[in-house]
Amino acid sequence: MAEPSWQETLRLRLAERNAKESAYASIIEQYRRLAQQTKLLKERNASLLRAVGSVKGNPSSSTVFVPGTGEDNPVRAAYMASLESQISSLRDELATVYKTQGQNAQRLLSMNETLREKEELSRIDSENLRKTRDEIAVLRRKVDQHAELMAEKDHTVQILHDEINTLQLELGQIEERNVTLTKDNAKLLQRWLDAKQAEANKMNEANQFYENMRSKHQAVLSWRDGSVEDGGDTGNPASQPSVSGSGKGGASDASHLSLTKNGIPSPAANPMELTPNG
Repeated sequence: MAEPSWQETLRLRLAERNAKESAYASIIEQYRRLAQQTKLLKERNASLLRAVGSVKGNPSSSTVFVPGTGEDNPVRAAYMASLESQISSLRDELATVYKTQGQNAQRLLSMNETLREKEELSRIDSENLRKTRDEIAVLRRKVDQHAELMAEKDHTVQILHDEINTLQLELGQIEERNVTLTKDNAKLLQRWLDAKQAEANKMNEANQFYENMRSKHQAVLSWRDGSVEDGGDTGNPASQPSVSGSGKGGASDASHLSLTKNGIPSPAANPMELTPNG
């Protein structure tokens, strides 16, 4: 996980500060060593001057070292003390250098460990970044596909709306036609019913007329049979019955009727033929 921006800024500023402060570290170290060396030389010179002063105060003593003599040369002793002091200072400095070297080695190990951790974190971050980029690419492709799908759906919805509007118009026209056809059908049905009613009325009138004619014909036949039985002579024309006024038009009207075998009037008895539409 990446560090927050403020922590990164603080780290960069601290690194800049350390770089600025350590820019003259080598020069400062050289001046420190030079000052330490100067101090040692001053101490050695002071000891040598004290030794020379003691030699001048005691002229009987010799400044030349003679081997085998038990006397110590003051100059040599001062020089030896100065060398020992220098050796001690160098040993202290060497110890300081060893200590600093150990600290630097420890810091180097720590920095290597930190560098390894940072490299591992960097590798993990790179892997996460790669995965995130792949996911972003996949999501972008999905977004593009969804956008195309939505565009197609919008186009389909528009087409469906147009078709619905067209169908609604056609439905309105069909409903109007249905209403018109219903009205026409009702009119035609009423006309057909009226025609059938008129036809039935005419048939009833024809049947009634036929029954009347039949009853009159039967009456004529009955009357004729009675006359024959009373007169006994059917060959005399004078004895033929004459049709009275009450039977006027009976025989002639009956002659105009064409009867079938069963006594039902044929279609010729109907004065007109009617169609269902009248």
